[in-house]
Amino acid sequence: MSLAEMDRATLWLVILGLGLGSFGLRFVFLGWIGDRPMPDWILRHLRYTAVAVLPALVAPLVLWPAATGGEPDAARMAAAFATVAAGLITRNVLAAIGAGAATLWALLFLLG
Repeated sequence: MSLAEMDRATLWLVILGLGLGSFGLRFVFLGWIGDRPMPDWILRHLRYTAVAVLPALVAPLVLWPAATGGEPDAARMAAAFATVAAGLITRNVLAAIGAGAATLWALLFLLG
């Protein structure tokens, strides 16, 4: 069913359900446990959230880029490699992003 085929009541029901679900998820963490100290083992695991989320957002853009119709290409793979290498060497997020961006730009320019 496409959005054009969906009637207004169903659309608003879906929007309301998603809004309540999103609010409920946040309320569990902020409303119920937000003012309590968390155990050390939970805090230790929460430190890795950003490290896990960023690759999960970027990996599909490298492996199945929309710009190439879903086919991996050398420029994006090389840029991903340069980003990881710069991050491991410098331990600096901005240097890693800059190295990846420069590599991608240069290879797209050279390869066409």
